[in-house]
Amino acid sequence: MRALVTYEMKPFAVEMREKPIPEIEDDEVLLGVKAVGVCGSDLHMWHASHSWNVLYPITLGHEFCGVILKAGSKVKGFKEGERVVSETASYICGQCVYCRSGNYNLCPTRQGFGAGRDGAMADYVRVPARCLHHVPDHVPFEDVAMTEPGCVACNAVMELSRITPGDTVVVMGPGTIGLMVLQMCKLCGPGKLILVGTSKDTTRLEVGKQLGADVTLMADKESVVDAVLALGDGFGAHHVFDCVGISAALKPALEMVRPAGQITKVGWGKEPLNFNLDHLVQKAVTLQGSFSHTYKTWERVIGLMANGQLDLAPLRRTFSLDNWETAFKTMDSLEIAKSVLIP
Repeated sequence: MRALVTYEMKPFAVEMREKPIPEIEDDEVLLGVKAVGVCGSDLHMWHASHSWNVLYPITLGHEFCGVILKAGSKVKGFKEGERVVSETASYICGQCVYCRSGNYNLCPTRQGFGAGRDGAMADYVRVPARCLHHVPDHVPFEDVAMTEPGCVACNAVMELSRITPGDTVVVMGPGTIGLMVLQMCKLCGPGKLILVGTSKDTTRLEVGKQLGADVTLMADKESVVDAVLALGDGFGAHHVFDCVGISAALKPALEMVRPAGQITKVGWGKEPLNFNLDHLVQKAVTLQGSFSHTYKTWERVIGLMANGQLDLAPLRRTFSLDNWETAFKTMDSLEIAKSVLIP
């Protein structure tokens, strides 16, 4: 089978290889991959700019869906021919306090597809049955492949944050996660919804307007902090979502959030902060980290997709698996928010 493999920690060390079709265990299924999203983390690994451990060589891809081709003897609730989407935690210990309390996204030995175990930028992938969710027939596979970023956004907004109707909300970063966070925020009824990017994000900021942003701002063209303060009552935003992939984004977030407000940090950034956190203390701000998702998040997002409450088409463009390099480059250029590969 075809498999898109990253093989060492150096820029652009990614290539298509031929690999054997995976053998499954009794509690796993063999999935025929129908669509797989390109994540910003895949681009980071392509550039070798990532800050997490990768088990080289490994097949990329953790945002995927498909059809069950074979089910192990111990698999219950799923059978051959069914349409499914997979969660991303390919391995969890099942015994630690986080696994046993349902917060398995925080398992200290967690391994993800495409980093700790072969992912789904391939024709086939083996998946533990505990990762699977059924998906409705009327939702196209290219949308289903975006369930995972939807779950990242849903966890950040609906499970870890406290938006109330009428709040001023700022979303920093118009990438896939930022645009999904924007949609989740819109469902919470904010009074003013502001999307922040740069002049390089012109196309993605326009998509943000389509998806419900009341105001879009370019951080390299204007003072975002001043603009946010001027848009409300002068105290700042009730809530700021940091969906930017650099650590420095936290600084303007702390400046634009109002006293007793909340910042939810979703974006990764390996750089040191190089600024103080006095605003966090002085304003009594809640700084909330948000990582991954759990079963209930997936079921909620699948429901939102099934009911047509998420608009995914403006975010994505599809490419064949063999055309992966164009898909990576197009997304990396910020021309689009999300590339989806179709094997």
